[in-house]
Order: sequence, then C-alpha cells, then structure tokens
Amino acid sequence: MANVFARKHRIAVLGGGPGGYEAALAGAQLGADVTLIERAGVGGAAVLTDVVPSKSLIATADAAAAVRKSGALGVQTYVPGGDGKPVRPEIAVNFATVNKRLKAMAAAQSVDMHATLEEAGVRVVHGEGRIDGPNSLVVSTAAGGTDFDHIKADTIVVAVGASPRELDSAKPDGERILTWKQLYDLKTLPEHLIVIGSGVTGAEFASAYRILGAEVTLVSSREQVLPGQDADAAAVIERVFKRSGMNVLSKSRAETVTRTEDGVLVTLSDGREVTGSHCLMAVGSIPNTAGIGLENIGVEVTDSGHIVVNKVANTNVPSIYAAGDCTNFYPLASVAAMQGRTAIMHALGDFVRPISLDNVASTVFTSPEIATVGFSENDLQEGGPGYGCVSHKIPLAINPRAKMAGIKDGFVKVFASQRTGEVRGGVIVAPRASELIFPLALAVEHRLTVDQIAAAFTVYPSLTGSISDVARILHVR
Repeated sequence: MANVFARKHRIAVLGGGPGGYEAALAGAQLGADVTLIERAGVGGAAVLTDVVPSKSLIATADAAAAVRKSGALGVQTYVPGGDGKPVRPEIAVNFATVNKRLKAMAAAQSVDMHATLEEAGVRVVHGEGRIDGPNSLVVSTAAGGTDFDHIKADTIVVAVGASPRELDSAKPDGERILTWKQLYDLKTLPEHLIVIGSGVTGAEFASAYRILGAEVTLVSSREQVLPGQDADAAAVIERVFKRSGMNVLSKSRAETVTRTEDGVLVTLSDGREVTGSHCLMAVGSIPNTAGIGLENIGVEVTDSGHIVVNKVANTNVPSIYAAGDCTNFYPLASVAAMQGRTAIMHALGDFVRPISLDNVASTVFTSPEIATVGFSENDLQEGGPGYGCVSHKIPLAINPRAKMAGIKDGFVKVFASQRTGEVRGGVIVAPRASELIFPLALAVEHRLTVDQIAAAFTVYPSLTGSISDVARILHVR
C-alpha cells in the first residue's frame, strides 16, 4: 500500500527562460512540488528581449523584402501620380509601430507562459534568488531586498541565462551605443547602423536592418562573416550582404566606440574611423552566474563563469542542475529547454537520454537563413569525428520551386557515411531553412541512410525535393 503521507519531491527553479520553464513544467507533470523564481518575467530574456522580439523583427524585414521583390514575379503596385500616370510607391516602415508590436507580443507570450505554469501547479515567485546551500535558496521578493522567502528543495535547477557582453571601450548608453536588448526602444529606424561583431547576433540584426532600409556597416574581425558557420553558407550570406549595399569590413577590429554630437564614431585598430547614427555591440554574452551563491556550495564554473554540466544537465553537486546559456553547453533556446526537461527526469529517476550535441539543429536567421545539423565540413577532415564521410551540395537555383519563387541564393548540402550511407549532418541555406532542416534532423537523430531519405516521396515542385536529390546522388551501392 502506498504511503499517503509521503512528501512530494521539492524542486526549485532559478530563472524562467526556456530551460527553467521546461524544467518547471516537467517537474509539475511528474508530480513534484515546484517553485520557479524569476526576476523579470516568465520566458526570461529569450522571450522578453532576445529570441522572440528579434525573430519578430526579422519577420517584419522578410515581409518588406517580399514586397520589394514582388515585381520580379510580375506583381506591380502603383498609385496615380500628379499627371495621372502610375508611380510605384516606396516601402515605408513605421519603426515605432514595429518595436511597439515586438515588445507587446513578447510581453503577451510571457503572460501566456506564466498562466501555463500556474495551471500546471507551479508556484511562481517574482524576485531575485540566491543559493545558500545544496538544498535551499533565499529569494528577495521586494524592491531593495527588504522581504525574503526561504525555499527548501531536494533539487535545484539553475537557469539564469546570460546578458550582452559590454566593453569599457564601447560602453552602451541605450541611446546611440546599444546592446541587442536596447534596440527595441528606438522610435525611428537608424539612419546608419554600425554593427560590431559578425557572429550570429550581429549578422542577423545587420541583415534585418539593411532590409528595413537602414544603411549598415558590419565590422568583422574575421576574414569572413559568421566564422562559426559552414564556410560555403557564410560565403553566400556575405555575398548577399554586399549585393544589398551593406558595407562589410572584414579583418577589422573595433578599438573604441564613442558618442558624437549626432551619432557615433567607431575607431578601428588600424586607425580607420567609421561614423554612423547608431552602433550595435554584438560581441558575445556573459552568464548571469555572479552573485547567485554558486561559490557557497562549490559548484564548478569555467573561467568565463559558465556552470559546468554533464549530458544530463547535472553539476558536480548532485542536487544542483543547470540549463541554458549559463552553462558550458550549446547556447540555444532549444538546447536549454531540452536540458531543463532532462535535468528533472534525471533528478526524479525517469528514463533519460543524455543530450548529444551532434544531433542539435540550429539556425542563423539572416536572409536567407542558414540551418545546420550534425557534422560540419570540418568534421570530415582526417582526424575529425566525421572522417570517412562524403558530402554533396546542390544549389537552390536549379530547383524548380525556387525558380518559381524567384529564389537565387542558397543550397542543400548533406554529409553521409561513405560506407553505409548513414546521414551524419547537413546544411541548408534558403528562405525558411529553419523549417527545411527538420527532415535532416530526423535523419541524423534516427541514423537514417540517404537511400531511406530518397525512398520517401517529396512533393513536386518543392524545396524539399533538393534534399531527395542530394540523397540520391549520395546513394551507396
């Protein structure tokens, strides 16, 4: 007979971003007593100031681009001019309205997530949390830290996220020198936006703002933009950037960024100067792990402050788990969510599949998008984990559906075992590549072969047809 007086497993989650949110939900679904502590709002930075608003801004840019490109498809929009002859209107972007919509949508998403947690039975506490033992937290629940809530827990999940990295030589002021969190307070489209950093964040915002009509200068310290991505994919994006009129300064390092009377002045390490109306600092992020009590219990962190976790999101302290950008894992919202769920399942003794980063699908939301999964081209080199694999690439320009839609840039590339044909990775550069990558993600996760992919029917015409085309070329006899 079950012990009806047995105490529920107590879980405390510090941070309500994707990792913390999913951990709290999983705990409630598995019958635990769950408390989530969040200082800004459920969803964290991912929902309020990062993923949701930035990808919404990109969606607005995509809409503007679609209208601009419609003439190539035979769609012509005109208004009558003063002489009665048709005049094609310019695309106008009401930037204040755009940003107002982004912030309202992010706030609404946070409210919906909060309601979902409460419906599941999660106790949500608004405040600043600090760990003071392997099984306890102290939460400041009032401004100034005057009221405290002491929470006991059998399991603690730390999901405090990360914040934009700031440089003393280019201190953001929220007006002209900005982090990506501060962009959404702008009332007008920047006349000339200088973006420092050509990683994922810098490239995404540079792409969106150029499409929306701003003059953009992208300062990249590397030889090519998006240095962490597939080289072929990055080359496509850089070519599109330059064709759009973006000024890409390769192998250029920003030394200082200062305010001028009506804008900003960026001084490069080689002495060159670039002036603009605004500057976006996209130079990475730092984990929000300082001051939350990790040192009180000996949780291992890296020199950069990231919490060291294993493949089930456990730290070196058995009762402490961590998820998301505050860990030394892959900084993606989808990975954070998986870490959160995995942590709870492991803590409660449920079945757990350790997280394999080899199977993670990710996307750079430029225009076109870059989506990747599994092995990369570098992995195929001698000594790499993908040695013995082969790859093939087909440009989208020869795809019939792409021709119909006027798509000229992009490709599908697949990596497969030369011996067995097993799909080990892939890269897609295309509009909505984030959606198109899913078949390859399934193939990598479930170790499907190129022949199994080729045997499945694709719609004709479709962009996914190029995936089947590549798979057939990689056929292993």
